[in-house]
Amino acid sequence: MIALPGIAVRCFVLCLLAGAASAHADPAQRPLLHEIFQDHAVLQRDQPIPVWGDSAAGDRVRVSIGDNTVEARADAAGHWHASLPAMHAGGAYILNVRTRSGASQSISDVLVGDVFLCSGQSNMEWPVANTLNHAAEIAASTNNRIRVLTVAHANTPAPLTHFQAPVAWTAAGPDTIPNFSAACYYFARDLQKSVPVPLGLIHSSWGGSRVEPWISEQGLRRVGGFDTELDLLHVYARDPKAGNDRLGEIWEQWWHASTSSTPWEEAGADWPEVPLPMRDWKTWGVPQLANHDGMVWFRRNVTLTAAQAAGAAILMLGGVDKVDETWVNGKPIGNSFGYGTERPYELPAGALRAGDNAIVVNVSSNCCAAGMYGPPDHMALRLSDGSAVPLGGQWRYRYVAESFGYPPRAPWQSVGGLTSIYNAMIAPLGSYGLRGVLWYQGESNAGDAAQYQTLLATLLGDWRREFGAALPFLIVELPNFGAMTAAPGPSDWANLREAQRRAVLADAHAALAVTIDVGDPRQLHPPDKQAVGKRLARAARHLIYGESLSASGPVPHTARREGEQIVVSFDGVEGALVAYSSNRPTAFELCSAEQASCRFVDTALQSDRVVLQASGVKNPTRVRFCWGDAPICNLYDHSGLPAGPFEIAIQQ
Repeated sequence: MIALPGIAVRCFVLCLLAGAASAHADPAQRPLLHEIFQDHAVLQRDQPIPVWGDSAAGDRVRVSIGDNTVEARADAAGHWHASLPAMHAGGAYILNVRTRSGASQSISDVLVGDVFLCSGQSNMEWPVANTLNHAAEIAASTNNRIRVLTVAHANTPAPLTHFQAPVAWTAAGPDTIPNFSAACYYFARDLQKSVPVPLGLIHSSWGGSRVEPWISEQGLRRVGGFDTELDLLHVYARDPKAGNDRLGEIWEQWWHASTSSTPWEEAGADWPEVPLPMRDWKTWGVPQLANHDGMVWFRRNVTLTAAQAAGAAILMLGGVDKVDETWVNGKPIGNSFGYGTERPYELPAGALRAGDNAIVVNVSSNCCAAGMYGPPDHMALRLSDGSAVPLGGQWRYRYVAESFGYPPRAPWQSVGGLTSIYNAMIAPLGSYGLRGVLWYQGESNAGDAAQYQTLLATLLGDWRREFGAALPFLIVELPNFGAMTAAPGPSDWANLREAQRRAVLADAHAALAVTIDVGDPRQLHPPDKQAVGKRLARAARHLIYGESLSASGPVPHTARREGEQIVVSFDGVEGALVAYSSNRPTAFELCSAEQASCRFVDTALQSDRVVLQASGVKNPTRVRFCWGDAPICNLYDHSGLPAGPFEIAIQQ
């Protein structure tokens, strides 16, 4: 959830300015070491150890740990960077930094081991306290050789070198683990059984986030198609009002591409009244809103005297869930995102007028609860003389059909924008030594999975430019969630899983953790994160540590036509393939080019192959397996791991 303690239209820029102020403050007034280096830190073993910070310009800096000492010189801006020799796993150590001018800093209880960055959206953020058997898991979590650090939510339009909120390394235990990433912690706990070295876990996730805000500006420009939005982001960074004004123009153009109506200028007298108390529109008892994911217009008029309208004001809209675009008297004044968060907007002098004033808010939401929430005492016009005009009640609404789609998003949005989370939550990590990255994300991109393979591959390359060219990535494939169907059909989540699978298949330094059998069709956040962590650890043992075991169970190799049969062969099979609860695998489909052509087919097992009966299917060109939002998949091998969903072409 985005915190909006001040003026929403300012908040993002104030954060940027705070970060910029930190970046441009006198380096001599800051600690010598960057804040990522603190007591209880874990440094990456068996490779040179980068260390950096700030001091007086031109100062000589001596850095030492154990028997190793190196020197560096601060540049003209006071920034210095040193590289310590590689060290084997061990500790505890003291890391000392001293300058020729007499400044010094030491951090203690430093371990050397393997460091992992855990990132993504809410299923990576999901805490240990919300998982299966959490009380016992927390009670048994004390482990001084697992150290954790969490990066607070933050977003900015330009990359930062320092975090906006304090960070701290702490040892795993009942005081630190309950609110830490469950997938990340369970991964480390299981991995340490096979790799008995200290493990450092950096958790940097944001629930609901798309992949685009986690990619740098340069990465997105390489993808193409984002230049207009990125240019707008630059405008906003320089001048928030100009950015919001331009977004308003883009928003109105988008609306008028589908209709000639102008709701932000309409009188709205025929719009129905919003039921009180203001709340999630799905609970109003209005049939067309009961399951509505999309847009709803809200409108309220307020009458002001000439004196009240003369000066600047603050428009307080109360809580809004999720995205709003707001107009006052037909002029766009702001756009924000949040899960029920307050929306205060500054109105310059001249925005209001004597007599009738129209406040129009378009709210869009792609899932779950949605709308304007109030409460009434949080909805007002706060005038320049300190008085307030109440805005609770008397709101009207207009339903927008879901076929209209979703409006343009502000590129400075946090979870739905571009590059801003990378700038504030990844870039400040600098060149900190990592052994690998765990990535659990994709739910928010499922609606447009066609580009996800490219975007995921871009993120992998993007972060490798920061942390190392061969940095391993462990990708969690989306679990089973959503509708269970009895016939083949389209599925956004299946498309997203296939994009994940193909991105990993094309990357020699990535592995997939299949979780199609450990989700819950009714829970977006399945509580069995222990299984997720265990499968991530197995993937790491295969990809990173070179163990001779499969990364994620059976994976499809080829599909070949043999007469009236299609034979699918698998790699990574331990022992042989197994079909649970049946004498044959289920959920195999044969398809031709058209989506509607897919048909379930009979199958038979042959060690590491599955034979599909193709009779009755005209000109099949593709094999799909376990395709759907929440499919039931019964094909495993002797390791107990499932074959994950896939779609592959048939070789004639």
